[in-house]
Amino acid sequence: MSEVYRLARPEDAEEVLRIIRGAYASLERLGIEFRAVHADLAMVRDNIIHHSCFVLFQGDAMTATISLRSLEEVTEYPFLYWFAVDPLVNGRGVGTKLLTFAEETVVRDTMGAPAVTLATSLKHPWLLPMYERRGYERFYERELGKDDKLVFLSKRLLPEAQTILS
Repeated sequence: MSEVYRLARPEDAEEVLRIIRGAYASLERLGIEFRAVHADLAMVRDNIIHHSCFVLFQGDAMTATISLRSLEEVTEYPFLYWFAVDPLVNGRGVGTKLLTFAEETVVRDTMGAPAVTLATSLKHPWLLPMYERRGYERFYERELGKDDKLVFLSKRLLPEAQTILS
């Protein structure tokens, strides 16, 4: 099966929204207050137009999405967000492929950034440990909703680079 990584286009917005809603439905049930949990078509379209929203196609099907932007109030490094995998392909390594593409091909090789950041909920049952296994390290927390924290993590992409933690 062929795999194509590319920037999303405005006409992809409905499919990107479908993937985000499917992937984030479990977070809504957990009471995690990510903005993506409440995404609508206008928000997704705006994200595609104003930020870098990448999609992964496997064959003819869009299977995952991740976005990239600056978040200067928290970090000098590129910030990944709205990472979502179509629930129909969970457990097949699709998310790993797209996250690796974003980290290595986009952030490290194309942008030349020495590190990348992302954030997740402290109360999510498996995301924080998953990112830590991938080499991300915590560097900052802030409130998220009534009983949660948003945990920011950084990953060094170039061995000689100094990240926020150093």
